[in-house]
Amino acid sequence: MVMTTSPLAGHNVAMAASSLKPYAWLSIVAALATILLKTLAWRMTGSVGLLSDALESLVNLAGAVMALAMISVAEQPADDAHAYGHGKAEYFAAGFEGLLILGAAVAIGVAAIDRLRHPQPLEQLGIGLALSFVASGVNLFTARVLLAAGLKYRSFALEADARHLMTDVWTSVGVIVGIGAVALSGWAWLDPALALAVAANIVWTGAKLLRRSAQGLMDGALSAPEHALVVAVLTRYREEGVEHHALRTRESGARRFVEVHILVPGEWTIQRGHELVERLEKDIRDALPRTTVLTHLEPLDDPASHEDITLDRH
Repeated sequence: MVMTTSPLAGHNVAMAASSLKPYAWLSIVAALATILLKTLAWRMTGSVGLLSDALESLVNLAGAVMALAMISVAEQPADDAHAYGHGKAEYFAAGFEGLLILGAAVAIGVAAIDRLRHPQPLEQLGIGLALSFVASGVNLFTARVLLAAGLKYRSFALEADARHLMTDVWTSVGVIVGIGAVALSGWAWLDPALALAVAANIVWTGAKLLRRSAQGLMDGALSAPEHALVVAVLTRYREEGVEHHALRTRESGARRFVEVHILVPGEWTIQRGHELVERLEKDIRDALPRTTVLTHLEPLDDPASHEDITLDRH
């Protein structure tokens, strides 16, 4: 087996994860601010739609705190007990937030159904809507910052938090439009009906987060575009008489892992084979940064080389 990876790889991942802590703190501050604004808006108007917005902001706060905790774990360098690092900790943050989202959806649904059965007029709509609009602006700004950071540093925890905040923004827009419709039409039932729609949207978001979190914990393969980049690198080496098989990929937080068997002519020296896989692994890492590459060198003309392509060799 030949395994090549930069001796500073673990340190670099730790530094990248550590630099994400300020983003998690930004999410916490934004959640506190929106909770205050939306709760005040709900108290002033009595709108169950605004109540649903405030409840989702509580989920945002819990998710942001969890993200901070898991990013702190993920930034720890690899050790003897965790030779592949701690990157998977971020999936726990996303899963936790998904569960909280589903819980908030249930609470919103219960409140909306009760309001449908017992309609109440809305009050001080102008001020309430203004406060909700400001809260939405805070969430929009925070979501854009977190999403940019999450995609740049491959942080699933920040990306999940950002996408949830964007859902919150669209939810708030829907609530504002619904309350405006109530004010214009006088139909009080529009407010709880919209709250039920908000709950359904939140369920969809929570389910997606749970699915992605589970996929990460189950060692899901790289995405199709990333897998294609690896295959493209391997295909280029066929011009040198080199073949490959048993390609396996997976993700663990911000890191990618690629394992592959490289088949070369049997008359090659060990030195020549070693130099080739060094170049090949570097090309894969250049195509996909933060990737650990593990290669197994085999003679092309040995029948046994074609019998070890399964995960468990018999």
